[in-house]
Amino acid sequence: MQTDLTNPGTNDSERGQVSTSAAEIYDRFFLPALFSRCAAPVAEAAGIAAGDRVLDVACGTGALTLEAKRRGTAVTGLDRNAEMLAVARTKAGDIDWVEGMAESLPMRDATFDAVVSQFGLMFFEDRVGALREMRRVLKPGGRMAVAVWGALKDTPGYSAMVELLDRLFGAETASALNAPYCLGDANALRALFAEAGMADAQIVRHDSVAEFPSIAEWVHTDIRGWTLADAIDDAQYAQLRREAQTALAAFAGENGTVRFAHPALIVTAGK
Repeated sequence: MQTDLTNPGTNDSERGQVSTSAAEIYDRFFLPALFSRCAAPVAEAAGIAAGDRVLDVACGTGALTLEAKRRGTAVTGLDRNAEMLAVARTKAGDIDWVEGMAESLPMRDATFDAVVSQFGLMFFEDRVGALREMRRVLKPGGRMAVAVWGALKDTPGYSAMVELLDRLFGAETASALNAPYCLGDANALRALFAEAGMADAQIVRHDSVAEFPSIAEWVHTDIRGWTLADAIDDAQYAQLRREAQTALAAFAGENGTVRFAHPALIVTAGK
């Protein structure tokens, strides 16, 4: 099936939108398991340095935003999800946290030395439009770095999780966890940036690893900390936890810790 890289789905699962309770679980579990591991590589790809003005688009609860702050920058974190921002504000009140859409950034032209975005592009309603907006607010000579997850086929743990959800609850439910990997083809991703006016964009693969304390906590994070929190009822959740102990056992070590390859693609472009 061909993936439309310009217009993703329109429901909350495909847009990556979550409730307040899900945002808190996302922050507690997903950040150490996945997102915080890629923050430094993205910041380095953007060449972020002390004194820079930085914009983090689709900042979520602030993993990359806080990394930029640690590097001595004046950083703004923007996200469309008020619940994510509420959690982010508890971490750093002195960061400018802004609610807004990537497709229509509420910032003036040529404002930032660096614009970054980590694992949000897959969920934008107009990906090309959002990339153009990110380039618009970048200063001449500035640098952009955008990370997306690699292909699902290269991510064995989530390939197995999607298969399990599909078997238990059907393709529609499973698609919510398939959505984050829809931009994992480097050639298609390069074409997307070219359409947005960045034909010189460069792509590198970052070989990250996902790590969860146990299979039970992995399931808890994916379901209660993601958009499926409202799609799977308590009985289904209990069934998934039982089935996962067998279906996902290959990803747990002797001490129960779950680890598997979870590559990312980091795209850089200048202006």
